[in-house]
Amino acid sequence: MFKAIANIIAIPDLRRRVGFTLMALAIYRIGFWIYLPGIRVDVIQDALADGPDSGGGILQFIGMTSMLTGGNLRNATVFSLGIMPYISASIIFSLMTKVFPRLEELQKEGESGRKVIARWTRYSTVLFCLLQGILVHTAINSPDFLGNGVAVSEGGFVLGVLQVMVLTCGTLFLMWLGEKITENGIGNGISLMIMAGIVSYLPSSIPQFSATWKLLGVDEKPFYVLKIASLLGLFFAIVAAVVYITKGQRRIPIQNARTVKGAGSQRHYMPIRVNSAGVLPIIFAQSLLMVPSLGLAMIPGAEAFAALLQAGTFWYLMLYVGMIGFFTYFWTSLYYNPVEIADNMKEHGSFVPGIRPGRKTAEYLQQVFARITLAGAVFLAVIALIPQLLSLGGSGASSVTQMMGGTAILIVVGVALDLVDKIEAQLLARQYEGFVAPRKGRSGAASRDR
Repeated sequence: MFKAIANIIAIPDLRRRVGFTLMALAIYRIGFWIYLPGIRVDVIQDALADGPDSGGGILQFIGMTSMLTGGNLRNATVFSLGIMPYISASIIFSLMTKVFPRLEELQKEGESGRKVIARWTRYSTVLFCLLQGILVHTAINSPDFLGNGVAVSEGGFVLGVLQVMVLTCGTLFLMWLGEKITENGIGNGISLMIMAGIVSYLPSSIPQFSATWKLLGVDEKPFYVLKIASLLGLFFAIVAAVVYITKGQRRIPIQNARTVKGAGSQRHYMPIRVNSAGVLPIIFAQSLLMVPSLGLAMIPGAEAFAALLQAGTFWYLMLYVGMIGFFTYFWTSLYYNPVEIADNMKEHGSFVPGIRPGRKTAEYLQQVFARITLAGAVFLAVIALIPQLLSLGGSGASSVTQMMGGTAILIVVGVALDLVDKIEAQLLARQYEGFVAPRKGRSGAASRDR
């Protein structure tokens, strides 16, 4: 590790890229300490003095959303919306390109078509920012926002318009900053900002563990230390499992028949990831399950039905697992079409050894996709249930339990693996360049020899 860090520092261009990335992420985090205009800072500080896990209802929903998006809706800051409006618009257009033929044609046109889709995505991001900004403005002007009966923001139409515009400009600035990180830094800028927002929640758990330690007796402290050690061991085991599944592939052998006589054939492999859907099934399942519980809680007389869908209940967990499985198969089916893949293979003269081209190949690929997707769905369901089960058992703060599984750990591990791959690729390219390039002082001699 220290050798790799030394190599990064020794290469000027790579050092500049890493420095730019760190500086941009620092700017991203500074924005979460700048409050919106008209916010009563003392009210927020008094309400959150009991810790980030205090409160319930809308506050619990806001806390879960902030952990998911890397934003900070509870503190009503400039970057409260985070980058999630842009992510939502990107996901919607990714789905629409598979559904609407016009968008699919634009995507196949190459760079020009992708630029058109990217422009529409940005316009949709502005629309989502305005809608979510209005919701945030309504929430912070409600006395029930922090559960203390006092509104966080001062009233007024002009102030409300200003707050919505500041929230919208904050998200657009983050979108621009993420693109600059991707262009001038290392890794995907949007993903790095989401990971930085998620990881920033971990330090908030230290005061909670410290407060719990002070309240324990002398005989209880050894068991508490054992509990913390068990959580750390479980965390490293989960990270290792996530890395193993994320890197896991099912390689289908593909043979290309050559037309040159006597040249034989060439065999390569079609890799299929075990977790092709990534973190999206968990995001969709969480989002859809939050809406009915919040909606039923606002309807008089429907409290009993709302209690059935509260996080941690039996029916909530069953629906959660079922929706994760459904969205995993749905998302995988959008990107892996066995019939289309089989037709493309037949057109290019490729085939799976032992399988007839055409319909038989499509049936074989469908069977492989179904089994791999089942393994990926089970993996996502297990990872998603870990925070729920730990919360029921009272294992530490919510920020820690959320990092033990679910969306947070999948995003953090996936982005970290991608970042490591990008840095290794940069180091490898520099080493190859230095090995192949001619030495100084010998280019003239080489030209004279020629």
